[in-house]
Amino acid sequence: MQSRQWGRGRGGGSLNVQHRTVLLEEAVDALAIKPGGVYVDATFGRGGHARRILERLDEHGRLIALDRDLAAIEAGRTIEAADSRLTLVHAAFSGLAAALGARGVERVDGVLLDLGVSSPQLDEAARGFSFRLDAPLDMRMDTTRGQTAAEWLAQASRQQLAEVIKNYGEERFANAVAKAVVAARAGGAIATTRQLAEIVASAVRTREQGQHPATRSFQAIRIHVNQELAELSLVLPQAVEALNPGGRLAVISFHSLEDRIVKRFLRDESRPPQLPSRLPVRAADLPPPRLKLVGKPVNPSAAEVAANPRARSAVLRVAERN
Repeated sequence: MQSRQWGRGRGGGSLNVQHRTVLLEEAVDALAIKPGGVYVDATFGRGGHARRILERLDEHGRLIALDRDLAAIEAGRTIEAADSRLTLVHAAFSGLAAALGARGVERVDGVLLDLGVSSPQLDEAARGFSFRLDAPLDMRMDTTRGQTAAEWLAQASRQQLAEVIKNYGEERFANAVAKAVVAARAGGAIATTRQLAEIVASAVRTREQGQHPATRSFQAIRIHVNQELAELSLVLPQAVEALNPGGRLAVISFHSLEDRIVKRFLRDESRPPQLPSRLPVRAADLPPPRLKLVGKPVNPSAAEVAANPRARSAVLRVAERN
């Protein structure tokens, strides 16, 4: 989702937001909005990109916005009530095709994916995403379903803990962290973010300057609890399948694991089918690739990063349906 900074407006009431939507103009420009087109914002957040898309649509245009976080959906109800062109859907990425089908939408003119965790999620202690705020260890983007981080930590094996922390957090002390978690939970449940942060800090011997020792482990556990990489892998082909010819897919990622999946998917979809070299088929007879890449990857400007440090790792990649 969106690494953003917002006011404290809560679901259903006035949004009262002062937001900094990452790559706002760049992402919406990348969609090449057709005024009467149909678009999908698959990560509504608090509506930063959605508002700008709606500004560029005419009365015939339509925007379908998804979010797996019910708080985000509730916060957007006032916008939906005031603008009939907007439809909000409480759904994860993997539900994109189903959400469109349920609303009679066969094809769209653009899909925007803004990945990761949002600032409202990070800044609300009760969500349990941040080690800087002591709170119950939840970490679910959709608090209506699924296993919390505390529940997973209570039953995962040492090997499972180490694999998740290594693979999703790229933490070189993953084995030491896993060992510390198993030892700590023997004395009682690991129920709060502060408990987990202290356990991880005790196991991580060195850390990059300016980075909390628990940063990588918290990222890894959050990704696992929400199955973020699996959801991304599921939504990308659904998004391409839904696009009209000339429709655009724009994806903003915030860490290397996400960006690697996006980069490889777009690369593979923008190449002709790879056939055995000795197969007697002319290149001209091969079906064209489904996508063509649009421009180079876009990063936030220095001014945007200075105004919103959470934007510093963002990268925008864009492709168009052939």
